[in-house]
Amino acid sequence: MNREACIEACLACVKTCEACVTNCVTKSGHEMDRTKCIQLCRDCAEVCTTCARLCARDSDFALDMCRMCAEVCKACAEECEKHATHGDEVCARCAEACQYCAEVCENMAVAA
Repeated sequence: MNREACIEACLACVKTCEACVTNCVTKSGHEMDRTKCIQLCRDCAEVCTTCARLCARDSDFALDMCRMCAEVCKACAEECEKHATHGDEVCARCAEACQYCAEVCENMAVAA
């Protein structure tokens, strides 16, 4: 994996996490509590933004950030998947983007 792939995966993840937060706070009639989903999506978007920025500038800390990013993305994907199984398509897309980003970031960290 190269830095560009990592940056792109992180930015796509930010986009879907932000959409997921909006979805969770604006839809009425949710069948389950969305607090943890909102918190993890916010954390994930923040970590992914930082990871993309560090990778873009070829920071000495980029690989450490990739490891952290993968961990946060996995947690977010797991939480979003809970809501996706109840038919929430926005959470399903977020879970997919987070899982992909986790894989890309892990590969980036391992390849170094």
